[in-house]
Formats: sequence, structure tokens, C-alpha cells
Amino acid sequence: MSDRRHVEEIERVLDGTQTGRDGFVSASWRRCVELYGMDPTRRDPAHIVTQTELRDHRKQAEWLIGAARSSLQSLFRQVAGQNYALLLTNATGVCVDFFGDDLFLDELKAAGLYLGSNWSEDLAGTSGVGACLVTQEPVTVHQDDHFGNAHVALSCTSAPIFDSLGGLAAVLDISLLRSPSPKRSQNLAMSLVTNAARRVEMANLMAESRRDWVLRLSDSPEFLDVDPEAAVRLDDSGRVLGYTRGARRLFSDGGAVIGRRIDEVLGLTIDDLPDLMRDRPTEERIVQMRDGGALFGHAIAPQAPRTALRVDRRAGPLAGLSGGDPAMTRLLTQAAKLARSAVPLLIAGESGTGKTKLAHAIHMTGSTSGFLAMDCAGLTCDALRAACADLPGSATLLLRRIEDLPPATAAVLVGVLDAGAGLRVISTTCAAPGALDLPRPLFHRLAGAVLDLPPLRQRQDIGWLVDRILRRRSPQEMRLSPSARATLLGRHWPGNLRELEQVLDVAIALCEGRVIDLPDLPAPVDRSTDLPPPESLEQIMEACGWNMARAARRLGVNRSTVLRRLRQAGLQPPG
Repeated sequence: MSDRRHVEEIERVLDGTQTGRDGFVSASWRRCVELYGMDPTRRDPAHIVTQTELRDHRKQAEWLIGAARSSLQSLFRQVAGQNYALLLTNATGVCVDFFGDDLFLDELKAAGLYLGSNWSEDLAGTSGVGACLVTQEPVTVHQDDHFGNAHVALSCTSAPIFDSLGGLAAVLDISLLRSPSPKRSQNLAMSLVTNAARRVEMANLMAESRRDWVLRLSDSPEFLDVDPEAAVRLDDSGRVLGYTRGARRLFSDGGAVIGRRIDEVLGLTIDDLPDLMRDRPTEERIVQMRDGGALFGHAIAPQAPRTALRVDRRAGPLAGLSGGDPAMTRLLTQAAKLARSAVPLLIAGESGTGKTKLAHAIHMTGSTSGFLAMDCAGLTCDALRAACADLPGSATLLLRRIEDLPPATAAVLVGVLDAGAGLRVISTTCAAPGALDLPRPLFHRLAGAVLDLPPLRQRQDIGWLVDRILRRRSPQEMRLSPSARATLLGRHWPGNLRELEQVLDVAIALCEGRVIDLPDLPAPVDRSTDLPPPESLEQIMEACGWNMARAARRLGVNRSTVLRRLRQAGLQPPG
């Protein structure tokens, strides 16, 4: 279709004429003109975010990239030699992972089929990713389905990826620079990308479920153990903690899924799950549905021991922030209860302790729909007003490093918070809450409750964190040698979780095989030689199991120094 005929068809659609296009394409064209003010005659280039923005997007999508990498590699092998490019975008449409043929890399970059491209509908017009974000359904936007003339040669097939709480997390897209004219030529691409998206959801659910039961379900016994259609994650009482999108059909009443009992929709309870494990023939693992149908079930038992202190598993994302550390468990239990309220929260902690991750998890656990994160350093009054004006009626506003908020903006923020009836505010700070230099009216609007994140050196679950980060970041199954693990457990970690992640990134890059050893670990670059006050020293000793050698390594001093300080403080190991 020529550029002129394409523009004429868009004009007919705007006049209400049915032209034979898919309904979602026509609806997108109307939004492009009526909402975004786009001109179909323009050949605007692809919108590419800056390298700094891309790093931030990829950082926030680490869990997603890790969960999707294996499925993307498998999918790319399936289409090798057919000139397809694979894009994984986050929920805002920015490409955070990419697979493509190096021979066509320049063309792919020029077309926006590469890292950092932003395919959200309000920037790129009608596209596979943009339409998928809007419809939350698999779509093919083929050639002149695209709104902009710059993209009419492309054929893009996209499928949504949902997180384990049912929220849209990402889009997986498979695209061609040039393809046959009939749209049906992309039917195979549609099948491949939807299957790959389902496997990404499954991989993410399994990664979150080491401490819980997982029930995987399939219509066919042949694929039950290797490629099931759906899965749910269950706590000890049989309540749903997470699910893949394929399991949504079980809960056909349209209500919330998280927290529901599995025996409401299936003819089994948590006590029946051992009968569905692999020691029984697949064809005998039949699960009756309440509506009279039947599925085949595969149950996977908890793979990690539970601790006495646990976060309420209905807290969803919050539960994945701790491996059983008592202080973190208490904090996350409080956060889970507060998440369901409108109380403004102040999250305090040293740099790198995970304040932003905690804020995201609280938002996902709560009931607000929109989410906006803003850095307070240099935040102007106009930028604050403009950003908050675009938020939906129910939204979470995250203010990072509230101690850097300019005084003029602080005064405006009070009014913004008072005007936003459905606005839930979460602030973070590296300063002690009592030392924040904020106007008192603003401080009390921000600090309804304070959550104080412990530094990494005081946590007892460092080993769990190391294993979790390693699983998500290593391209293949890598492990630590005993000496490397002991070294990591004994470090001081002044940079907290951020430093731990960077150390493991370096070790993964330097490691020649699959076992990370001492030479692969970078040397500490910031080691403090000052011992903490007695109360913190006791917390570190507890985190180290009162192992004098490990505590000395973590503090960067000799064992005799630790012993002397313990005696001075009158501290002794528990009886």
C-alpha cells in the first residue's frame, strides 16, 4: 500500500468507516490522532532512550530478564535464519533485552528493533508492543497496520507477560524487517511468541516458589511435566500466592485470585498435593474441576526449608525480599499490613539496602493502580505538578531521597499531597528520619510510619541472597566454591545489596567455568575499620551465628579486636 493510500485509509477510519482492519488496529489509529496528535504522513524515527535511562530500565527489569532469558534463547534458536528479531520490553514499552542476527544489526537499530527503543503507543503509534500493552492480549501488527509510515515495512507479533500477581509486567515481541504480504504469514510467529511468553511466566513463578507448593496444570498428560499450560503457587493452607495467566480461567467469576483457596475451583485440598507428584504415572494425576471438567496436575513440593518467622505469604512480592532474616521478616510483616492501608510510608536505610525495591513491592501488594517514581534532587515545582497531574485517581507516588528535596518544592509538595485524595506517598531516605531537615507539616504527611531497612552486614540471610542473585544473573547454572562463599558471607558490604549484586556480576563475567572461586571475586574497594556501637555489634554477631572468624572478616578487623570489643560491651553469645 502506498503512503498516500495508507493515510487515506486512516482518514476513513477516523470518519467511522469500516475498512476491514482488525478492531484493535482501528482503535489505535483513532487514539494516535485524537489523543496523541500524531500525523501519519510523517516518517518519525524510532524513539530511543538514553544510555542512562536504558541502564535504569534494565536494572528495574533484572528479575524479568533473568526469567525470560532461557525462553528467548530457545525461541531465537527456533527462528534462526529467518531474519526475526526478538524484543523483550518492560511494562512501559522500553526494550530491555534483544536477540537478532548480527548481519542485519544496522537495519534493526534503524528500525527500532533493538535495545532501548520505546514502542509505547503514545510515542511510536500503532505497533505490536504498543497494541499489546493496551489490549493486554497477543496481537500481530502487520506492515500497514502500523500508524506511522516509517514502520509500514515491519511485521510485529507480540504477547503479554504477566507477573505472578496477575499484573502486566512485560511484552515479548517477534518482528521482521520485511515479510510476505498476507497477515496470516505470521500465524506461526503468533504461536511461538505466545508459547514463549507462557514459559517466561512459568519460569518466574517457579523462581518465586522455592518455599511453597506449586500446582502445574495441563489439558494433556503428554505435556504436563515438561510444558504445562498453567500453574498456581500455594501456601500451607492451600491459598493462592501467585499464578500464571493461564490459571486465570480457573477463577472464571472475575474476582481476585490472590488469597483464594484452591479447593474453591478444584476438587482437591493442599493435603491431596503429594498424590500428584512425579512418583505417580502422569495419566493417573487427574484433578477434577468444580464445573465438572478435569485437568491433569503436577505438584511440586517446597524445595527450601521454612523458618520459624515468616512473612504472610499473601504479601506476594514482599515475601521475596527476605530469606528468613528475623529483622527483615518483622519489617516485611509490618509492610504487608501497611501496604493495604493509605498510611504514608518513610523507608529509611543506608544506600543500597533495597529501599526502592521495597517501595515497589509495597505498591504491588497494595490497591493503587498507577505508580510514579521521582528523584527529589533538583525536583522543580513545575515538574512535580505536571507529573502528579497525569496520575490516575488511585496511585502511588515514590519520592526517592527525600532529604534532597529543594525547599521551594517542599512547600508545593504539601499542597499536592493535600489535593490528591487517592494519592499514596512513599518516601525513601538515607538519613536518620529524626535528622531530616523538612518542614514539620511535610514531614508528618510523609512519615505516617517508618520502615527502617537493616544494612546487609546485619542480615542473617546473606547466603540466601547470594544464591538468589546468582540464579537470576548467571547465564547458566553457576555455583560458588566453599572458599568463595565463605569470603562473601564474611564481607563488610558497605554498599549493601547494590555492592553484592555488582560483586557477583564481576565474578560471573570473570569465571571461566561454572564454579566461581576466590580469584573471580573482586577485592573490596571500601572497607571500614571502625567497629560499630554495641547494639549494632550484637546484631552483626547474631547475623554471623556468633562465629568470631566470620564476624572479624565482615568487620574487616582481627578476631582479637572483636573479642576485646565484645568484652568491653559485656556481650556474650546466647546460652
